[in-house]
Amino acid sequence: MAVTTSLSTHTPLRALDAANARWARGFWGDLHARTRDVTVPRIWESLSDPQVSPGLQNFRLAAGLASGEHIGPPFMDGDFYKWLEAAIARLETDPDPELAAQVEELAQLIASVQRDDGYLHTPTFIAERNDAPVSALADRFNFETYNLGHLITAGVRHFQVTGSTTLLDAAKKAASFLEDLATNKPVELARSAICPSHYMAVIELYRATEDERYLRLAEAFVRVRDEFDEGGDDNQDRVPVREQTAVAGHAVRANYLYAGLADLVAETADDELQGVLENLWRDVVDTKLYITGGCGALYDGASPDGNPWQGGISRVHQAYGRAYQLPNTTAHAESCANIGMILWGERMLALTGDATYADVIEQIAFNSLLASVSLEGSEYFYTNALRQVRDLPYALRRPGDTGQHPVPEPPASDERLRQRYLSCFCCPPNIARTLARFHERAASLSADGVYVHLYGGSDLDVTDEDGRRLALREDSDYPWQERIAFTVTAAERSLPVHLRIPGWCTGASLTVNGQAVEVSAPSTYTRIQRDWAVGDLIELVLPMPVRILRGHRLAEEITNQVAVQRGPVVYALESADLPAGVVLEQAALRRGAAPIPVEAEIAGTRVLALETEIAVLPAVAEDGLYADLADEAIGSARVRLIPYFAWGNRGPGEMSVWLPLVW
Repeated sequence: MAVTTSLSTHTPLRALDAANARWARGFWGDLHARTRDVTVPRIWESLSDPQVSPGLQNFRLAAGLASGEHIGPPFMDGDFYKWLEAAIARLETDPDPELAAQVEELAQLIASVQRDDGYLHTPTFIAERNDAPVSALADRFNFETYNLGHLITAGVRHFQVTGSTTLLDAAKKAASFLEDLATNKPVELARSAICPSHYMAVIELYRATEDERYLRLAEAFVRVRDEFDEGGDDNQDRVPVREQTAVAGHAVRANYLYAGLADLVAETADDELQGVLENLWRDVVDTKLYITGGCGALYDGASPDGNPWQGGISRVHQAYGRAYQLPNTTAHAESCANIGMILWGERMLALTGDATYADVIEQIAFNSLLASVSLEGSEYFYTNALRQVRDLPYALRRPGDTGQHPVPEPPASDERLRQRYLSCFCCPPNIARTLARFHERAASLSADGVYVHLYGGSDLDVTDEDGRRLALREDSDYPWQERIAFTVTAAERSLPVHLRIPGWCTGASLTVNGQAVEVSAPSTYTRIQRDWAVGDLIELVLPMPVRILRGHRLAEEITNQVAVQRGPVVYALESADLPAGVVLEQAALRRGAAPIPVEAEIAGTRVLALETEIAVLPAVAEDGLYADLADEAIGSARVRLIPYFAWGNRGPGEMSVWLPLVW
């Protein structure tokens, strides 16, 4: 079988599609089944029910099939396209004629609404039908280019999976509209280029069609951005991209931008731009990334480094803050931003073959990504805090507030809970499409063989351009157990295998048919070359001692606190696991305590918890800002820490990833 990959000639690693890589069993196999059977269909139930969501109804209104006003945020069209992408991915991995017909019908509805020049924005079209004054690109926060980018991406995927050109033709028309803007209205394009999904989109269109006009269009996007003189840090357009040295502003916009620029590098071999992206990546990973992989610490803030004068300070929202500015209770870490980091990371991985990018993808995947969806697969977080406490004296933003029209969360609900439908619905379909396409992150093919990035139950079957074929079946209980076994199920000629040794792991061991193989350092790939035969057994053991981690001295919110990690999984203490009469702020880890892995079940899902003894600190007085330290003995209690991704599935309660340390 041929490998269907991108046309990029400047990337050493090429992604695999569902014909070559699948999550067939184990941890990610179960997640794939849940996404297919629960997440994707239930999101459609919401989008298609006008009593719940205006997602489908807005397109029907725009098409004249119903009458009424546009409802919902202006980026709802993009959310609808992201769900389409998830459904299309489901068609690729699990063909379904009924779903295929439904997707084609929706594609025809979308195409019927599109204007001849390629513009498509249901709020505009509905307003026009209602004789209201409206014009395209009137407000940058109408998100037209964001919506069109996701339309193009969905159109390309629809064509690749089904062969239908219905949505692909709409994608080409949308790209033509963007091309006209870049040529004739560059300022209007630059003002509207927020959450720039269109960078990635037109590169995907170029790869699908081999039409260089779309590659030139991606280059034009960068030129237009660099020439824009009205920008700010919030949209990463205050300075030209090649002059950026630190990541600032809206985290989704930043991660989408840099992912799109990495796509451009993959097609142009722009070494200078790649160097800029590598430095920006390190800025995030080294100083601004939560231990859970969460991105964008701040709800609201400012960029005082952008201008020395108060009047020139650039407002930022849902944003990266300064280095080491990582609050926990008010952590934003929007689900879309975390997904954007995966998109950026997988592109940098393809460009460099550097396993550290796969390390971060795994860090996000097993922690903040999975925490954003309930264990049932049907409720979602917009923000992903690392600490939740009771009785906050202020209201946090409602999940999904865009920042343009702030609405406080009801005071009675200061404890976040996942919701099936959010007024800003950008995250749930983004989560769905990411998980539905997660098989694409399992492994890659290079001129030097197969690179296995992630573990958790894959089937791989690849053939390179020289006709060398290798098929591998993974059997493991990863991330709970240390042993990962790959069995060769097909082999034609010798194709090397490269297994990632995670950055968190020391002391890894590897055998092939019982014979030891030397293992490379953490955050690298161990290369195995031999004449493979069906039945050959590769066994990788990744020791998973419980690790107690501390933060950087400048990360002041976690000073004198520690977090617990085992393998790639970060753990948290939830109030449901505290003894009666003990509240979260009394819990502290004892230095030298050795948490013990134990089997557990949460909301019907098997997990590995960590049982340990905690110190119980004296109760804190709540009648004043400051109080004398109580002269009470420190107590003890046995508790269980649970995987961070599993918190919030047992009703309201408190939670913390970071805990005080008692010596």
